[in-house]
Amino acid sequence: MALRYHLAEDTIDRADIDRLIRWLKTYPRLTKGKVTLEFEAKWGRWLGRRRSVFCNSGSSANLLMFYALLLSGRLKNRKVVVPSVGWVTSVAPAIQFGFEPVMCEADPDTFGLDLAHLESLLKRHRPGAVMLVQVLGVPHKMEELMRLKKRYGFFLLEDACAAVGAEYRGRKVGTFGDMASFSYYFGHQFSTIEGGMVSTDDKRLGDLLLMLRSHGWSKDLDRGRHAALVRRHRVDDFHAPFVFYEPGFNLRSTDLNAYIGIGQIDKLPAIAAARRGNHEHFRRRLGGRFYTQRCESRSRACSISFGLLAEDARERRAIVSALDAAGVETRIFSAGNLGLHPFWTKRYGKASFPFADRIHHTGFFLPNNPSLRPGDIDKICDTVLAAAS
Repeated sequence: MALRYHLAEDTIDRADIDRLIRWLKTYPRLTKGKVTLEFEAKWGRWLGRRRSVFCNSGSSANLLMFYALLLSGRLKNRKVVVPSVGWVTSVAPAIQFGFEPVMCEADPDTFGLDLAHLESLLKRHRPGAVMLVQVLGVPHKMEELMRLKKRYGFFLLEDACAAVGAEYRGRKVGTFGDMASFSYYFGHQFSTIEGGMVSTDDKRLGDLLLMLRSHGWSKDLDRGRHAALVRRHRVDDFHAPFVFYEPGFNLRSTDLNAYIGIGQIDKLPAIAAARRGNHEHFRRRLGGRFYTQRCESRSRACSISFGLLAEDARERRAIVSALDAAGVETRIFSAGNLGLHPFWTKRYGKASFPFADRIHHTGFFLPNNPSLRPGDIDKICDTVLAAAS
């Protein structure tokens, strides 16, 4: 049956395309330039962070966070706690850059880091950093986590790639970590086609992010910081714009993507409100029958899909078959337990945890996007409940 309800729908609509066409007819510069700077500034004002660096994907944003932290010289060691539930590119940079990753069990409420297990890892390993994923836009237990951060003195990397618009006790997700990553991929809270952002309040880390995004040069830094590097390294000023101070990448996006993003930020309040409303509708209909993510009442989820757990793998198969027959797209819950994937097991062996394994074997997604109406959600829920019964 042809799909009627997709997991993801494009947030770039006809009005956005028409606006983009009008702008393109002014024959602007399309590669990274002043529009990127405008987008970064507008995003920073919306989020409430001082420095934001636009790049070509949320995965690249995670890559930049790990490498900037490594090159900062501020880590007490290379040990990093990583989540069992998330996405591969929340963990892969730790492996690629020679960190010593230690995997953490998933929290039974938010599906983020299990704080009891995290503290045991902090006591045992004293890691220099912790990677937190705000799983599927459901805010984690940030007060307790920030107490652990203060007690054990680690850097916090906050992956908010699928959590734009979520709030913890009135504070936006993505404002807790020393650095936070965001994704603007198709189907996420809003889209720049492809794109990502790293935001921070730390100027030193912000300067490193700017250099690492673009080859390791200093051209994107403020003039004072650029001049200081020229003096310190005794660089011939003629060559200064093309001197590489760090072994960087080319992870830039373009002004075309940034122009789309500027308009998407204006739509974000309405998009987030629709996703929150859909999330709560799903929770009311299915939360009594299935195990679902939950956050405290003072926080607000803003999910890109609605996640839930079946009783077992057999029930999940029955539900997935019924959804497929009804034209409802579904998939496993994120990537399940990353500790059971070959990229991890062939290096470190299986990282098996009771709750993360349950997510892996019984979890699945339902669509949540702004195009859904209450009647659509009821039809999807009716299909799930009928299959489960």
